[in-house]
Amino acid sequence: MRICCLLLLLEAQLVFSIPNSFFYHDFLNGNGNKEIHFSGVKLHVDSAQPSVFAVTGGNATMPCRFWYEPELTSPREVRVKWSWLPTVAGGQETDVLVAIGSRSRTFGDFRGRVQLRQDFPGDAALVMTELQLNDAGRYHCEVVDGLEDKSTSVYLELQGVVFPYQHPQGHYHLSFLGAQQACEEQGSILATFPQLFQSWKEGLNWCNAGWLADGTVQYPITQPRVPCGGHNLAPGKVYYLQPSHKMNLTEAQQACQEDGAVLAKVGQLYAAWKLTGLDRCDAGWLADGSVRYPITKPRRNCGPSEPGVRSFGFPPPQHKHGVYCYKAGDK
Repeated sequence: MRICCLLLLLEAQLVFSIPNSFFYHDFLNGNGNKEIHFSGVKLHVDSAQPSVFAVTGGNATMPCRFWYEPELTSPREVRVKWSWLPTVAGGQETDVLVAIGSRSRTFGDFRGRVQLRQDFPGDAALVMTELQLNDAGRYHCEVVDGLEDKSTSVYLELQGVVFPYQHPQGHYHLSFLGAQQACEEQGSILATFPQLFQSWKEGLNWCNAGWLADGTVQYPITQPRVPCGGHNLAPGKVYYLQPSHKMNLTEAQQACQEDGAVLAKVGQLYAAWKLTGLDRCDAGWLADGSVRYPITKPRRNCGPSEPGVRSFGFPPPQHKHGVYCYKAGDK
């Protein structure tokens, strides 16, 4: 198995979020001003930006701030916790830093490299020094005040050059773990899907399947050809047809045909969601008789808090829903 590695240059991109534990007894006894419950006041936590760019070996500041509505007249002592989830498939979330007021504790490989900034009231930004190759991933910032618990996230993506690596014995000889080790031996890490996708948009064209950090196997093709999936790979479009009324499965098939298209397949909907950011909070029929809808920006009344393609399963074909159509591009 070939692999797609990411050879580090000098820049990195970061994204963060937070969980909890440590000094919990402080909250059982109060929080600085000896208050635990306070009604009519809401705790908010947010990051100023979803991602941060930094230099490998340098420093980075991951933004996180908290505030109250209405504004409080006196400061409260809260617990701030930063944790980290690596990009590699199967990675475990680990603690980075936990702090209450001026007291803090750091963990694992982050010891001596992280601290809270605390430049102003409510500032819970994580300052990180000596950035390392494996620091990429999701960072979680959590703020706990008594029974109130709010959090936000930031992701760290390392920028660099995506390149293929072939085992000395030839094509397709590496397991996922072997691929990770091979990249480390080359002073790099497994590329993520967004990194490979960005390289594909910039013209990357390799007919060699390789491991990515999420455990999937992909390869980028900009010039379709027979050995690499076939000639007829012209780009197409998945879209939600705006009907005047909901339709059963047969009516949905007919509606797409009348629009010069066909019912979209499950894989086509997933590709549109993953590759083009299709975001629609409307359930629609697909070619296999399932009903689904793609969400890239989670929001109220649109399913779980994580992005993804939601599924209603396989309802009876006479039920009424919207429809996702696929229209092939010009070859």
